[in-house]
Amino acid sequence: MEADTAAADTADTVLCAVEGRTGVITLNRPRALNALTHPMVLRIAEALTGWERDPGVEQVLIRGAGDRGLCAGGDIRAIHDDAKAGTRASAAFWRDEYRLNAHIARYPKPYVALMDGIVMGGGVGVSAHGSVRVVTERSRVAMPETGIGFVPDVGGTHLLARAPGLLGTHLALTGSAVGAADALLCGLADHFVPADRLPALTAELAGAPAREVLGRYAAGAGPAPLAEARGWIDHCYAAGTVEEIVDRLLGSGEPEAKEAAETILAKSPTALKVTLEAVRRAAALGALEPVLEQEFRVSCNALTSPDLVEGIRAQVVDKDRSPRWSPATLGEVTEQDVARFFAPLAGDGPGIAAG
Repeated sequence: MEADTAAADTADTVLCAVEGRTGVITLNRPRALNALTHPMVLRIAEALTGWERDPGVEQVLIRGAGDRGLCAGGDIRAIHDDAKAGTRASAAFWRDEYRLNAHIARYPKPYVALMDGIVMGGGVGVSAHGSVRVVTERSRVAMPETGIGFVPDVGGTHLLARAPGLLGTHLALTGSAVGAADALLCGLADHFVPADRLPALTAELAGAPAREVLGRYAAGAGPAPLAEARGWIDHCYAAGTVEEIVDRLLGSGEPEAKEAAETILAKSPTALKVTLEAVRRAAALGALEPVLEQEFRVSCNALTSPDLVEGIRAQVVDKDRSPRWSPATLGEVTEQDVARFFAPLAGDGPGIAAG
């Protein structure tokens, strides 16, 4: 009975249907901003595998229920409870989630993601690796993990490492959300479509290929604010350490750079240093799947870090917005502390690519 109930719950939280020639996935937890659970990840993966083999399905569309966003990320309350209990449910979730991210990236049919509204963390993972990524004037795209003592995952370090100049490093450390124009600039999206055109776009996709339909709906997104900030961003984030980056930001004379420094200094010192190392390693690794393997090691090792539990407590559980990081300052985080996050995992079975 419990298994039947779980299956029914998953069917309600991920709606899968074929509309004409398009397989449509709707994340259906609008009250939770469509946050992903492990059963939801498995349901999406199952649908994609089935449609991959179905000649009647020519493309896939993913969207979020409600008008607030595609997906705000993973269920971090569950991760908090898992880390606090010292159990391994999060590792199993991440393994399947990262395999899904890799599957989306190599999907042989057009994969259209409607990145309307809030698209953060795991929401980026199920959208920004797709082949056709649509943003709107309501889009707010971010990898905000450093604010909860965590590190960008779901292939986020891969995406951010590929952004022009050092824009990705800026977004990774600050966790800042970007709008449509900056998402396009950073390579996180491909097309801008006004939100009020999405219903008509979706309806047309049932009968025609995305490459034909999008031309009738896409528009200009306007100027990208980050393009004007490239000068100070590229200079400041080229520094060797997080401490040096902050010093450059504070000394640049740019008000926005000072704001970035203050934002960074509010994040977990350990997560910041691991994030900088992770993005730089991702740039060297190049391909997505090796980066996902790296992210899996980092995420699993983060489960034993006090900052992950503390960050989620402060931001989501108690909502006092006053995390007590340990260590409390950047200077106290050693190279050995950072290296621990990249250490191999023992007895974890096949890797991400095995999915």
